[in-house]
Amino acid sequence: MNYQSILISVGIIITLFSCSNSEQDAFYKQKDDESFSQDWISSSASIEQNKDTTRKFIRSADLKFRVKNVIQSTYDIEGIVSNHNGFVSYTNLSSQVSKSKNISLSRDSILETTYYTVTNHVTIRVPNTKLDTTLKDISRNIDFLDYRLIKAEDVSLQLLANKLEQNRSEKSEKRLETAIENKGEHLIDVSKAEDALTSKQQSTDNAMIANLSLTDQINYSTINLLIYQKQDIKREVVANLENNSKYEPSFTTKIIDSFAYGWFILEQFILFLSKLWGLLLFGIISYILYKRFWHKKN
Repeated sequence: MNYQSILISVGIIITLFSCSNSEQDAFYKQKDDESFSQDWISSSASIEQNKDTTRKFIRSADLKFRVKNVIQSTYDIEGIVSNHNGFVSYTNLSSQVSKSKNISLSRDSILETTYYTVTNHVTIRVPNTKLDTTLKDISRNIDFLDYRLIKAEDVSLQLLANKLEQNRSEKSEKRLETAIENKGEHLIDVSKAEDALTSKQQSTDNAMIANLSLTDQINYSTINLLIYQKQDIKREVVANLENNSKYEPSFTTKIIDSFAYGWFILEQFILFLSKLWGLLLFGIISYILYKRFWHKKN
């Protein structure tokens, strides 16, 4: 009895230990898959480096990957972007039909089969400090990665060039304003000077706007996504409005339909007879009794 108790206890311990190991293996496998997808999508180019203050980078990412369900992944990605204080600037959800075919079922109906793929082009903007974490969070939707392109473009010299152009234009504006005030009596000279002043002002504005645009791209990184799912099929029976002879079923189809209809009639007849089993049984018993007593009388 003691040996049996010991064996049962050891068996229970081994079972619990095996279950625990299985759960741990599944957990670590899931973690490994998540780490693998994050390693694929993450890059040092997407991480903001605070050590170098002389360089200014415009960081962007382009990704194409397959997901389980485009609509669900779109909602998840939009939630991720919102959590990282970003915003969606463009989204285009559509279904691309690859092919379709029609099969005639009868004179007035057609089986319409459509093969299509759901895709979504998404453009999102997130703070440059959140680019890497945003990409890692998006990676949980990846079923198959087609490509991942991450760029970090140094625009510090371009910012400097725009700033210098803005300073030169502002100085030139002041000189032209002074010249216009001193030569106010010469209308022709004033007109030419004012045209030149307008041109310089436009140059100043363009340099300032260019720097503002670069600053915006530096502060907010752009992520372009193209997500899609596996090809899906939709089947639907629709009315044959044309009812042309080309949609008429073939002779083989008619033969098969005829046999099927005949079998249906036979099934209904058997079912009808089965519902009359009481009468049939009564008739059989009456016949047996009749034959027995009739023979006795004779």
